[in-house]
Amino acid sequence: MAEAEQDQVEVPLDAVDRNIIAELTRDGRMSVTQVAENVHISRAHAYTRIARLTGEGVLTKFTALVDPIKAGLKSSAYVTLKVQQHSWRELREQLRLIPEVHHIALVGGDFDVILLVRAVDNIHLRRVIFDQLQSMPGVLDTQTFLVFEDVDTR
Repeated sequence: MAEAEQDQVEVPLDAVDRNIIAELTRDGRMSVTQVAENVHISRAHAYTRIARLTGEGVLTKFTALVDPIKAGLKSSAYVTLKVQQHSWRELREQLRLIPEVHHIALVGGDFDVILLVRAVDNIHLRRVIFDQLQSMPGVLDTQTFLVFEDVDTR
């Protein structure tokens, strides 16, 4: 099995695993003791489950959610890309190097890739799109959708 396919193998999860995931999704800084209490299991059991979920790649990282406006990123857009066939893997690695690109997804439909791009203002956003994204080898076309309001549902 190819490495990319191995990364996508589903891990069997039971109700306790799903409850732990829900608790940590709500608050990634929650202590193991608090997770255990909320899920109604022992601290040792919670620790073992979290370690297993992390080791199996179900939990990939613990991070903070940042308010982009308060962090000075006042301009956001979803940018779609049409790309040359067979250019995805190389393009993905190049996109990861652009700090303004906050999310990358390979999708099906009228375009191939959708990005969430955040910048300090529209001039900065324009530079990222025109000078970096549109000039990348393998990018055939872009379309930009400005974000007027963000709502995080997590």
